[in-house]
Amino acid sequence: IVTGEERAKWDNKIQYLLTCIGFAVGLGNVWRFPYLCQTYGGGAFLIPYLIALVFEGLPLLYLELAIGQKLRKGSIGVWNTISPYLGGVGVASMIVSFLVSLFYNTLLAWVLWYFFHSFEEPLPWKECPFESLNKDYTPVNYFWYRKTLNITANIETNGPLQWQIILCLATAWAIVYICFIRGIETIGKAVYITATFPYLVLTIFLIRALTLPGATSGLMYLFTPEWETLKNPKVWLDAATQIFFSLSLAFGGLIAFSSYNPPKNNCEMDALLVGCINSATSLYASIPIFSILGFKAHSDSNNCQYRNILALTNEFDIGDQNITLENYDNWLKDLNGTYADRVARLDLKDCNIESFLEQSASGTGLAFIVFTEAVIEMPGSQVWAVLFFIMLFSLGLSSMFGNLEGVLTPLLDLNMVPKWMPKELFTGLLCVVSFTVALIFTMGSGNYWLEIFNSYVGSVPLLVIAFFEIIAVAYIYGIRRFSCDIEEMTGSKPNIFWQACWTVVSPLMLLVVFVAYVVIQAMEHPTYPAWNPEYVDFPMTEDQPYPDWVFAICVLLSTLPCIPIPIVALYKFIQFTVQKSRREHPGQNPYENDEAKELNVFKLIQC
Repeated sequence: IVTGEERAKWDNKIQYLLTCIGFAVGLGNVWRFPYLCQTYGGGAFLIPYLIALVFEGLPLLYLELAIGQKLRKGSIGVWNTISPYLGGVGVASMIVSFLVSLFYNTLLAWVLWYFFHSFEEPLPWKECPFESLNKDYTPVNYFWYRKTLNITANIETNGPLQWQIILCLATAWAIVYICFIRGIETIGKAVYITATFPYLVLTIFLIRALTLPGATSGLMYLFTPEWETLKNPKVWLDAATQIFFSLSLAFGGLIAFSSYNPPKNNCEMDALLVGCINSATSLYASIPIFSILGFKAHSDSNNCQYRNILALTNEFDIGDQNITLENYDNWLKDLNGTYADRVARLDLKDCNIESFLEQSASGTGLAFIVFTEAVIEMPGSQVWAVLFFIMLFSLGLSSMFGNLEGVLTPLLDLNMVPKWMPKELFTGLLCVVSFTVALIFTMGSGNYWLEIFNSYVGSVPLLVIAFFEIIAVAYIYGIRRFSCDIEEMTGSKPNIFWQACWTVVSPLMLLVVFVAYVVIQAMEHPTYPAWNPEYVDFPMTEDQPYPDWVFAICVLLSTLPCIPIPIVALYKFIQFTVQKSRREHPGQNPYENDEAKELNVFKLIQC
């Protein structure tokens, strides 16, 4: 690292690439991408996903890495340099990075909570204290909703702060601060572990998961395409948004990281490496995840059949061990043929493994409910739980580096940090403020608010920011000038594919995705899954509509980060108009006129 007046630099290229990969590869690769594949026809989802990667994700990634490396500034500095009217784009990125870091580190606090409990024997989510009172109240649901979140029945009831989660949140922010205390100097060392360890754990899980019963069923479900789903426009919309958010575009973190590169660096190759590794990681993570989901479905199917066998045995006084899993179908067929009415009254469940595989879950539902339930059935469950939550924490920690860099670098570049204040102290204050604001997520209603932040901060604002970014480079900075800059940095101009994407294809795709997203959101009043004990199908979650005041906050979170874009542009325009008016109508102060004359003479001499 070079200190002093010169801009800091990476120790080596590996540090830079690992940091970018760690920022791009996050929790969404493990718990969002497999869910989309499960929901949208398995392998068929890969077609729109890859199309979005090629024509939207990679061009935008290349653009951000190139412009950051050329101008060597953070997000605000880059767009302010291209045009003072675009300074609001950088401010918008900074606000999004700050808001996302608030709830993202809360996810890491929950991961730490589960990690600490993973050393217990037996695992605390294996047994339910209220199992005898409510047979449908599963241990994993109890530990997640009651023990961890102590969740309220709806979002309007706040509930008390959860001290145990507050301690985990403080620990998470302390770890982030320690890794981030000296900027890229300490980040560059931390990513050697945080960016590589998840791949080691995924490989271990892959080897173990493929040996589990039912793994083949899970993989067949993942890779068997259902081509009919491609007719659904929402498939294409979700594919476009997934690749966009997965690459962490428009946060400002990638621009900041690339600004520490030497001027002569092949940013095109960097973009291809980071983008392809990110998508390959999503596919790689899906294999062990679906193998374990297949194992869980296999176990659930067997348990379902055992309950059916018990019901048949009791109803027809059949000897124990006569009906087994192997001959269950034959027994059921014979009894149905002879005693159809009595069999119908038993209300036997459908135990087809496919029906259990179709019970999709994403995000916290996949990590803290579905996966924890599957781990219980695995031999050596404590070991697998510890490895899983360490992996999640490593993935999230690497992403947090990019989120904080997207906030800190622009502030430092604009000299908004007092010169008397050490950077380490300012970084600490930023973490303390973030921790304090994030306490809202530790209330009983915290999970509901986290889902709101996740859904609305990380959606429309990022699409708007990315659209202005690509328009700024292609049409304000100029595609020819940008191509010449890339030639200066890499030795060759970008080919016709990149230029076509930057000028036409990518902006058009962003515009279509933005309009489609807004239309879909406007067509229905948003709802949220509430864990309401009064719900008739409890412990299933109840879909409740957001109250009007909460919906207003949702709209505010979607628009607040975007507001600086027109405000800064309007401010700069007013400032320019006032200055122009002063030049055209100079004041009566003779000294002002003399200064103006001297300035004009100086300009003539320069010409």
